[in-house]
Amino acid sequence: MTLRSVVLGCGSYLPRQILTNAELASRIDTSDEWIVQRTGIKQRHIAAEGEFTSHLAINAARAALEHAGVDAQSIDLIVLATSTPDNTFPATAVAVQNGLGIHHGAAFDLQAVCSGFVFALATADNFLRGGAYKRALVIGAETFSRILDWNDRGTCVLFGDGAGAVVLEAQQQGGAASDRGILTAHLRSDGQHKSKLYVDGGPSSSQTVGYLRMEGREVFKHAVGMITDVIVDALNATGLSVEDINWFIPHQANKRIIDASAHKLHIAPQKVVLTVDRHGNTSAASIPLALDVAVKDGRVKKGDLLLLEAMGGGFTWGSVLLRW
Repeated sequence: MTLRSVVLGCGSYLPRQILTNAELASRIDTSDEWIVQRTGIKQRHIAAEGEFTSHLAINAARAALEHAGVDAQSIDLIVLATSTPDNTFPATAVAVQNGLGIHHGAAFDLQAVCSGFVFALATADNFLRGGAYKRALVIGAETFSRILDWNDRGTCVLFGDGAGAVVLEAQQQGGAASDRGILTAHLRSDGQHKSKLYVDGGPSSSQTVGYLRMEGREVFKHAVGMITDVIVDALNATGLSVEDINWFIPHQANKRIIDASAHKLHIAPQKVVLTVDRHGNTSAASIPLALDVAVKDGRVKKGDLLLLEAMGGGFTWGSVLLRW
C-alpha cells in the first residue's frame, strides 16, 4: 500500500469585470486580430478595485470545499501559489486561512510564478505522503493586472486575474500507476533566464512593486523544449505513455505554445483543455481554472489520467501526473 494525495474536489473564481481585446485596442496600438493570431486570447478578467488576491483565493477555496463535500475545519494545510500577494508579508495564505475560519494547521505562500500551482501541488503532496498533514487546500491565485504596464502592448494583452483550488487528501492506494491521486511530480528551475521574464521591482531592490517585463520570443523559444522535458520524465517515472493520458491540462499562457507542445508530444488536440481564450494568462491560477472548467463541464471523469504542466519566470517549469 502507498499513500497518495487524492483530489477530492476543485473550484475556481473569476472577477466579474471582463476586458475584451476590442477594449484594449481602444487604449493601445493593438487589435483583436493581432492578439488572437499571436496568443489565442480573446478576453481576460480583471479584479475590481479593492478586490485582492486573497479575496479571489477564498472564493475559489470555498467552491473547492463545496465540490469536495468537506468542511473547512478538516483542512490542516494551505499552500497558496501566487506572485501577486496582498502584502509583502504576511503570506496571503494566512489571510485565506483566516477568511475560511481556520485557526489550526499551517498556511504559507509559494512563489514559482506561472509554475506555482504545479510546485504547490508537489509541495503539498510531499507533506501529505510524509504524514505531516492529512487534508490540504492547494490554491493558485493572481491579480496580475496590478503589475502590468498598460502601455506595453507586448505584455498587457496577455494576462488576467483569477483563482483556482483543489482539496487534496492523503489516502492509502495500491501503489500502482492505476492509483487515484498524484502519481509523480517533476520540478525544474534555471535562474540564468531571469531577464527573459521578470518584474522590475521588489522590496529589497527598488522598494517598489514594479512592472512585468518579458522577452516574448525568448520565452516561446525555451518553453516547448522545457515543457516536454518534464513530461517525458513523468511518463518514464510511472511507466505510462502518451496514449494513456486522457486530458492534457497545460498552463494557459499562449495557444501557440500549447499547440506546439501537444504536437511535439503527439497528444491529440481533442485531449487538450484550453481556456486561454477566455481567461488569458492567469499565471499560477491558470491550471486550476482550466481543471475546474473541464471537471464541471463533464469532460474529466473519475479514473481519468491528467497531465498538468507549466513554465514560468525564473525560469521555472514542472509537471504533475495525477489520476482523477
